[in-house]
Amino acid sequence: MLEFHTLDVFTQDAYAGNPLAVVLGADGLSTVQMQTIAREFNLSETIFVQTPDDPAHTAKVRIFFPTAEIPFAGHPTIGCAILLAEMLNPRGDFKMDITLEEVAGLVPVNVWREHGTSHAEFTAPVVPFTHDGIAPTAKQAAAALGLTETDIGFDAHHCGVWQGGPAFIYIPITSREALTKARVVNPELANATEAGSTNSVYLYCRNGDGYSARMFAPNDGIYEDPATGSASAILAAQLLASGDLRDGVNDIALKQGEDMGRPSQIALSVDVASGKIEAVRIGGAAMRISNGSLQPPLPE
Repeated sequence: MLEFHTLDVFTQDAYAGNPLAVVLGADGLSTVQMQTIAREFNLSETIFVQTPDDPAHTAKVRIFFPTAEIPFAGHPTIGCAILLAEMLNPRGDFKMDITLEEVAGLVPVNVWREHGTSHAEFTAPVVPFTHDGIAPTAKQAAAALGLTETDIGFDAHHCGVWQGGPAFIYIPITSREALTKARVVNPELANATEAGSTNSVYLYCRNGDGYSARMFAPNDGIYEDPATGSASAILAAQLLASGDLRDGVNDIALKQGEDMGRPSQIALSVDVASGKIEAVRIGGAAMRISNGSLQPPLPE
C-alpha cells in the first residue's frame, strides 16, 4: 500500500485554493502506474515522491495531470515541500530549506510555519522565455472565450505565448467583469491552443496593485484551474514585455480561483536587472486535508 496525502494549496483556509494529491514512497511505480493513480485522483495535479538521485537533496518528484506528465508545476511544488517539511517538524514553528529534483531541474523551496500555518516559496527552475507558438489576435481570443474584442487587452498588454517548463497563452482582459464572463468556446479555443502549441490559456486583468487570473486547460483534463503556480511564474515574462516590471525586486499579488468558489492567493516576486528577468519566485500557504493509503495499480 502507498501512503498519500491531500492538501489545499495557495490558501490558508481548508476547501479553498487548489487541491493536490501527494503520493509517498513512489520509487517502485512505473510511469503508467503513476498516470493511472493521477487519473484516479482526477485533481489538476498529483505529485509522486521518490528517493533523490543526490542524497543532499530532499526528494525526487514527478508531477502528472490526469492526462499526462509535466516537467514542473507550482502548486505541487509548494504543497509537496510543505508536507515534507511538516513531517520533519510535526510541532511548533520552524524554518527549513527543501530541495526537489523535478524533471525541469532542481527547485529550492524555503518553508516556514508561523501561527499554525505553513508557507513556502520556491525559485522557478527556468527563467521564462518566448515560446514559438502563435499568440491569438484580440478577435480570436474573444471568440475563444465568449467575449467581445473590446474585452481583450489593456495598456501595452497584448496576447502572448511564454514558457518556462510548461507553456501558456497569456490573454489580458480589460476588466474584472469580463474576466468573470469568460468561458471556453470550442472549436475556437482548440484552434487557438493548437496555433499556440500549448493546451493552457491564462487570463488576467488588473486588480489594484496586482492581478486577478483564470486558467483553462480543457485538453489536459482541466476545464479550469483554481491556482496555477507555474503560469504565475511565467507571467513574469508577459508582464516584463508589457512594461509592468522595473529593475529591482517586483512583488506582485495574484488572485485566482474566485470564479470557481476556491479563492487562491499567490505571491509572485520577480528580480529584474537591466531590463531582463534574473529570477522568479512563487510563494503561498497550504493546508493538509486528508491522508490514507492506496492500492497501487497492477504493473503493466
